Amino acid sequence: MYTDIKTFEDACIKENLDPNTVIPDFSLFPENDRQAMIAHAKLIIIAKAINGDWVPDWTDSDQWKYYPWFEMGSSSGVGFSYCGYDYWNSVSIVGSRLCFENREKAKYVGTQFQELYKSYFVK
Repeated sequence: MYTDIKTFEDACIKENLDPNTVIPDFSLFPENDRQAMIAHAKLIIIAKAINGDWVPDWTDSDQWKYYPWFEMGSSSGVGFSYCGYDYWNSVSIVGSRLCFENREKAKYVGTQFQELYKSYFVK
């Protein structure tokens, strides 16, 4: 079950990957960008593990695709936090590797892996 994936390491186990070697070396990139690049690489693996065999079909506008939505900041000072999920359908051939097949999975990933999303989007 996808809720058994609680860490990046759990996702690697499900995908039969070694968590110590699967992330590329980003040392050639500017230091300010490395943390986001590492987070993105981890999120791609997590999304694949959570989605299982489901693959988004970007040519099928009837197939819904869900992704977590975050508040990037607020006047109350909350900062970065999971806000909900959104969905879309598209006929685009360009899409996101970080979408999910249903709202439950999008919500789960958005809350369980919020710190990784924060590293990807804002740190």
